[in-house]
Amino acid sequence: MSSSTLSPTGSISNVSQVAALINSLSRLPRKANLLWYLVLGGLFLDAYSNAALGAGLSPMIKELGLSSTQVGVLTATAPAVAILFNPIGGWLAARIGRVKPLIAAKAIAAIGAVLTATAGGFGEVWFGRGLVGVAYGIDFAVAMAMLAEYTPAKLRGRLNLWQSVWYVATTVNLGLTLVFFHLDAGAGIWRCSVGSAGVFAIVLLVLQMMFLVESPSWLAAKGRLAEAAVSLRRIYGFQVTPGTSSGPDPATEQKIGFRHAGVLFRKPYLPRTFLSTAISLTQSMQYFAVGWYLPVISLAIFGQAFQTATLGSMIFNIAGIIGGALSAYVGRKIGLRTSSAIGYAFAFAILLVMGLGFGKLPIAVGFLLPFLFIFFHSAGPGANGKSIAALSYRSDIRTLGTGVTGMLGSFGSVIGLYVFPQIKEAMGLGPTIALLAVVPFLGLVSCLIVRWDPTRSGIDPDDETIDLKLRGA
Repeated sequence: MSSSTLSPTGSISNVSQVAALINSLSRLPRKANLLWYLVLGGLFLDAYSNAALGAGLSPMIKELGLSSTQVGVLTATAPAVAILFNPIGGWLAARIGRVKPLIAAKAIAAIGAVLTATAGGFGEVWFGRGLVGVAYGIDFAVAMAMLAEYTPAKLRGRLNLWQSVWYVATTVNLGLTLVFFHLDAGAGIWRCSVGSAGVFAIVLLVLQMMFLVESPSWLAAKGRLAEAAVSLRRIYGFQVTPGTSSGPDPATEQKIGFRHAGVLFRKPYLPRTFLSTAISLTQSMQYFAVGWYLPVISLAIFGQAFQTATLGSMIFNIAGIIGGALSAYVGRKIGLRTSSAIGYAFAFAILLVMGLGFGKLPIAVGFLLPFLFIFFHSAGPGANGKSIAALSYRSDIRTLGTGVTGMLGSFGSVIGLYVFPQIKEAMGLGPTIALLAVVPFLGLVSCLIVRWDPTRSGIDPDDETIDLKLRGA
């Protein structure tokens, strides 16, 4: 039975037929939709956990008496650890499936949040944040791949909704921090902020354990057709049966491991890997350099007040929520690569104006520019690097691809968190922001050089035959 004659009551023999069945849908059934958002909830937790420390950073510094070096280490610990665990999460998901690593990530996130919230000094906070980084690295690599495998081709622009969810999570955390502030939490406000992340982690852990269904595409890629048929029925309601396998024999199939990462840097994957990595790297660098320090920018614009800085950050994040939501629509209409290029062009111009005019612009303009920066960042490149990676590789190596490119892209967040404060200390906030304009410029150039766009190529990666043999073997 060819993929072109598949019906929701036929039989399946390989991953291409499973992908064709899912791609035949014009919308997700109710159960699939609920599962889709349950997976997306993990990315909400990742963003919330990242924002939790930033929202209460000043009170934590005062309570624990941290040095500037210790603060720098703490803010960069989670993204630095995520660099290592992005590919580890991808490798795990390629070997044991998508669901188990996702559930493990929630358990680790919960433990990390509790350790951080109850810490008595720098060491405990550092270890707790390290666990948060482990969870973040695993979850992001696996969740994006699973969302791609759950989603029909016509709806793949919705993968970009993760960006809107990121800003929703950040805004929720900032809002709760304000609530804790008004409840007189005092210097311990940061414990409430990071502790609330543990509550979200436990809730998600329970829900994902109860309801998540393994990816039918991964199961079919492993030759486990009976299980793939069960997953298709549970997720989409397809009453299919397993046919004679035309895929790998589970007993003799080649196990995907780190040694296969080299295939990501060979044709046809090389340009896809380059583009997704370039976008992930530059967008995270510009976000973590500017977005993480929005409270600092708010203080510079509106004055030295905790409430003012927090409210300003919340308003900036509303731009991210709107832009992230629109990115799903824009990506579907004009493609992920083109929307990234447009977003980079606006970000480049805004950073130049914002930096060169810092301190001289009217207060309304000084507020509008960061708002527009976040909007164009989230509507364009903010979401697209991870979405492109998730849509560019076939099922058996998809999480390896999202993990490795996510690892390379995560260097951008570490660079942004470390380099930005140092340049700011030496040059001042305005010149530093202007200098950062080079980052979206490099992202724009990458989009213009590489023409790959998974939403415009007409290629289904699961239909491609790729040689996984190691070179020189």
